[in-house]
Amino acid sequence: MAKVFLIGAGPGDPELMTLKAARALRAADVVLVDELVHRGCLAHARPGARIIEVGKRGGSQSTPQVFIEKMMLKIVDAGQTVARLKGGDPFVFGRGGEEMQALLEAGVEVEVIPGITAGIGVPAALGIPVTHREIACGVTFVTGRTRDGREPNWEALARSGTTLVVYMGLRRLEQIASRLGKAGLPEATPACAIENGTLRTQREIVSTLAGLPAAAARARLASPAIIVVGEVVRFARASALEPKARAA
Repeated sequence: MAKVFLIGAGPGDPELMTLKAARALRAADVVLVDELVHRGCLAHARPGARIIEVGKRGGSQSTPQVFIEKMMLKIVDAGQTVARLKGGDPFVFGRGGEEMQALLEAGVEVEVIPGITAGIGVPAALGIPVTHREIACGVTFVTGRTRDGREPNWEALARSGTTLVVYMGLRRLEQIASRLGKAGLPEATPACAIENGTLRTQREIVSTLAGLPAAAARARLASPAIIVVGEVVRFARASALEPKARAA
């Protein structure tokens, strides 16, 4: 029976994709691939598999979510197995939950294959542990961009004592830093922004909560990028702290 694999491709580097994800790709007749998935991951697709681009990137024209879901149903109805390949983990700001719900409601078998989410893998590539028993008792993942424009509870986040990892927040970095500062998070809190994490094109800016927006703007950092705020940023590897990559 045809089915759908919801696959997390990891944070960027194709070698960080799991063995189970690679096996699922080899079993698929059709692969629906997101914009942020490194195309090196497609080396695991079986010869002759149909590759369909269904990209989503902030600020650019994107394939409508409803269209993607209808496409998967149509392919499965034709008796073909689908690999839905997503960047990071399909259930962490990846709309995997929405897609799973639509497929299950239609009676389609779904297998979820987790991936390394960017909020863990990208800081780790820079030497930053998002948790540390002496510094951070937890980590909070939050999106800087919501569907309906609602703001996260910055006051609660500032008081949480956890490392903050912000997805899709680069375009609103100045507002995010300002709101966290007004909520009581010290302006000197270490913070960084990481572009193209885990890839050879990775760039990073390590600064403070107050200094990061201007530093990222000067460096012309671009999406996709992850923002990390918290004392654990002090563990960023030495090369990230060189003057050329740091704002005063």
